[in-house]
Amino acid sequence: MAIEKVKAYFKTFDMEEQVIEFAVSSATVELAAAALACAPERIAKSLTFYGEESAILIVTAGDAKVDNQKFKEHFNMKAKMLKVEDVEPLIGHAIGGVCPFGVNTHVHIYLDISLKRFDVVYPAAGSANSAIALDLKSLEVHSKALGWVDVCKNW
Repeated sequence: MAIEKVKAYFKTFDMEEQVIEFAVSSATVELAAAALACAPERIAKSLTFYGEESAILIVTAGDAKVDNQKFKEHFNMKAKMLKVEDVEPLIGHAIGGVCPFGVNTHVHIYLDISLKRFDVVYPAAGSANSAIALDLKSLEVHSKALGWVDVCKNW
């Protein structure tokens, strides 16, 4: 189970207890925001795309939308989201629990600047009823992001 991979990852930093598991679903931005009693934009959603050599995972603010032109300019390809049936095999987490922790080794992870308005954000933690609160530096370190990108609208 993916949440166990995420907890095992955070255990190496004595942070496994920071993974929050809910009695309700947190599979969408709206559900996660309700479960955490926070604004939806503070949910760090993970969007997955086909890349040339590997899958691309971009973590954005919950209210952000990908700008296809910016994506194409940055990655030199059209933004094509992963098909539902490809998400778990390519990323390592099922839809609803996709996060940048404990993913398959070939996934290229980026953080979108739409997150930079917040001190703390809440990405999923590998299941459709989990999350973890992280400041941006911790998100950057623990996601093993290749860098910050500007691929969303209006930022």
